[in-house]
Amino acid sequence: MNPDPRFPLFLDPRLSRRRLLQQASTGFGAMALAALFGDPIQRALGATPPTKGGPMDPRAPHFRPKARSVIFLFMEGAVSQVDSFDPKPMLVKYHGQDPRKAIGKLEKTQFENVGQVMKSPWGFSQHGASGLWVSDLFPHVAGRADDLCILRSMTSTFPEHTSANYFLHSGLGLQGRPSLGAWVTYGLGSSNRDLPGYVVLNGGQIPSGGLDTFGSGFLPATYQGSLLHARGTPLANVVPGEKDVRLQEAKRRLVGNLNRWSLEDSGGADALESAIANYELAARMQVAIPDLMNLDGETEATKKLYGLDAPYEHTRTYARECLIARRLVERGVRFIELTIPMVDGYARWDAHGGLVKNHGDNARAVDQPIAGLLTDLRNRGLLDETLILWAGEFGRTPFAQGSDGRDHNEFGFTVWMAGGGIRPGMAYGATDDWGYRAVDKPLEMHDLHATILHLLGLDHTKLTYRFGGRDIRLTDVRGNVVREILG
Repeated sequence: MNPDPRFPLFLDPRLSRRRLLQQASTGFGAMALAALFGDPIQRALGATPPTKGGPMDPRAPHFRPKARSVIFLFMEGAVSQVDSFDPKPMLVKYHGQDPRKAIGKLEKTQFENVGQVMKSPWGFSQHGASGLWVSDLFPHVAGRADDLCILRSMTSTFPEHTSANYFLHSGLGLQGRPSLGAWVTYGLGSSNRDLPGYVVLNGGQIPSGGLDTFGSGFLPATYQGSLLHARGTPLANVVPGEKDVRLQEAKRRLVGNLNRWSLEDSGGADALESAIANYELAARMQVAIPDLMNLDGETEATKKLYGLDAPYEHTRTYARECLIARRLVERGVRFIELTIPMVDGYARWDAHGGLVKNHGDNARAVDQPIAGLLTDLRNRGLLDETLILWAGEFGRTPFAQGSDGRDHNEFGFTVWMAGGGIRPGMAYGATDDWGYRAVDKPLEMHDLHATILHLLGLDHTKLTYRFGGRDIRLTDVRGNVVREILG
């Protein structure tokens, strides 16, 4: 018997009934097990929820959205709220005193090396018509104060970087859940078939938790973040292997046919279907990515606005990230996340010591590019439909760790948003007089996620995926849209 070359031997359509039953006997047992145990086993055997069209085809939101894209400026390591956007005069008054006497009861800190109350090394002043307070740490962003909606009452439930990063990204402090970007692309698909719906621009610092921070979890693998390097080669093998266009196209058709046959043979297994979709997307990206990353067509004024000519290397790196993020928005990419540059000797905003140098160098890297991004989006009419999120995984203590650092603080910290249907020029919520605990309108991570999804036209209670025998959502069984900050 000469088996059909399209089929493995055990799937050859000309097998006798006896041989088929012999080779498929364990398969019948697995099918029975799937019937008994439900969806998880079925998915393990390749079953996936029915979808219309391809996994990244554009899908209608639940209601009319305010934003069509998100740019997440992830400040990994945790920016100190009392040194950036939450001024606290009491820290000046009680600087150098015992925090147990000045502040009162202290929560357990990550390293339990509690020093004295420490005022901010940077001054604060009001900016714009809104009069929002911004520290001297961010002079360029301060110039865009009227675009910002500053949330001063964020809280987390995790004091350790890896768990807190997972919580910020996925709503759960454990590895393996879909990230926010994956949920967004699952809910809305993509409006550009030549680029991923969820792109992570890597400036050099992969966060604690690794690439799973941007993962798709139990969602189909198509929705995970695609990592592009901001400098150097953006993506391995992005240049076509063949110079002859006709030969390249013939190879693609052959591979496409082989993939289709393999998918039919497997019964539509998710992992294989996602891999095929990703390979096909990669082929189209060979044309799209070089064009995306080539900034030669940008004006010198635009490059200068972002800081591409800055003397500080890390400013140039983040400037490139922010400018590429704008270009991704123009191309219809749904969710773009930017990681921070690897600042020399002071990776991340994790200032357990040397606060002035740590925060000073990191701010110097991102301040001008972020302000340039806000200005450029505004000038191009894109800010109203692009939601900007600036956030770290938690905040920092108002008292010193040792003599010149700050420890982790999950009890009250600051994030800000701009554009995309957010009410500009306002501050929401408050921490206590020390910037220690959220006391006015405290917000949970699930509230932040619910609000972001709402601005994209998605009801967070309806954006679900069946897994483990129940419908799971990004916000679990919690989360409220913060309507006071909606424009």
